[in-house]
Amino acid sequence: MSIAIALVIVIAIIAGVSTFLLAGKGDEDYRSNAGRNTKNLSLIYLVVMILSFVAVGVYIKWFA
Repeated sequence: MSIAIALVIVIAIIAGVSTFLLAGKGDEDYRSNAGRNTKNLSLIYLVVMILSFVAVGVYIKWFA
């Protein structure tokens, strides 16, 4: 189980870093709104990570 939790954390970190590395690239409209887009994507990642940890906790509590 610890391997699965470690994989979730590693994937989340890679996704977050990739988002910040790619935030300034793309078309001109994206560049002009990069700050807002990065903030929105970071918020989405945060919510997904929290929900993932809750799901893992529920699984461990009731199914493991």
